[in-house]
Amino acid sequence: MIAVLRHVAVQRLRGNRRYPLVLMLEPLFRCNLACGGCGKIQHPAEVLRSHLTPEQCLAAVDECDAPIVSIPGGEPLLHPQIVEIVEGIVARRKYLYLCTNAIRLEEMLPRFRPSPYLAFSVHLDGLREEHDHAVCREGVYDMAVSAIRAARRAGFRVTTNSTLFTDADPERCRRFFDDVMALGVEGMMISPGYSYSKAPDQDHFLSRQRSQSLFRRILDAAPARWKFNQSPVFLEFLKGDWDLECRPWGTPTYNLFGWQRPCYLLDEGHATTFRELMEGTDWDGYGRASGNPKCGDCMVHCGYEPAAVEATFGSLGGLLATARLMFFGAPQRGRGDESPLPSPAPRLQPNGLPALPVIDRVA
Repeated sequence: MIAVLRHVAVQRLRGNRRYPLVLMLEPLFRCNLACGGCGKIQHPAEVLRSHLTPEQCLAAVDECDAPIVSIPGGEPLLHPQIVEIVEGIVARRKYLYLCTNAIRLEEMLPRFRPSPYLAFSVHLDGLREEHDHAVCREGVYDMAVSAIRAARRAGFRVTTNSTLFTDADPERCRRFFDDVMALGVEGMMISPGYSYSKAPDQDHFLSRQRSQSLFRRILDAAPARWKFNQSPVFLEFLKGDWDLECRPWGTPTYNLFGWQRPCYLLDEGHATTFRELMEGTDWDGYGRASGNPKCGDCMVHCGYEPAAVEATFGSLGGLLATARLMFFGAPQRGRGDESPLPSPAPRLQPNGLPALPVIDRVA
């Protein structure tokens, strides 16, 4: 949080309206799973056999200069030089989240060194039955849980990353969160799935309205023992209780083809340099406000966490509203009441900054 606050302050002093917070670094697309809701592995065989070099990865980290780096995939632990890439990023004092399905994590732990800058973000989509169904392979949940315990015993930071679809049951999700916290992870990340056009399973992606209904039923009256590796503003957004607009430039993606336009989820061309990405992309053509049908139902963290940061640090009112959420929690509905609460949030103006008049709704 301190690193992000410092980064935001520097960018604002420089007069930058658009700036990165998290670099999504994809060193390969290859994976040892074929999940039905994934649109990242549907590439030709020659692409799946390729990967970025450590030099290319570290050059992208330096060029972007975001305080946080996330390595998704594919499965990063399949990269033959992943240890070298991780060590290079940690040496730059960037906070790194290495996203993994954990199939290979336990056997590879001795090759890594614990660091406050390194966290393994383990993909878990629910309890055993739900997770193994989501990844289309039995036994993966048990492997992931075993790897989490081994990583915690070895002194590593561990978080989880969960994607929810239409078949998610709120009560089983709440039980799942209890089980995850009992494993000793430091936080959970949750998000509705994005409807990748190339994903084999097109029947279980959530509309925006259904996403909000699902997350209200899961997160209302959330116990204090649940720790999320996300901003409280984003969690309120998931429930429909905070108004945000997508900020895709906050999480730029670099992969085998270059800097991906406009975001990690949509693939509409690539830029050669980070500067070209930032200055040459028609950002107004994306996000829900643009009317772009590809963005209408998206509520994924890679577009809206940067908006949550912007809403928090864009004004004193936004900061106070977020502080109230952190220390006192959100106003609560009765269980089963799915109506949205009056928004405590400053709504974002066209210039990207929160407007202050509605901040009195926080009380």
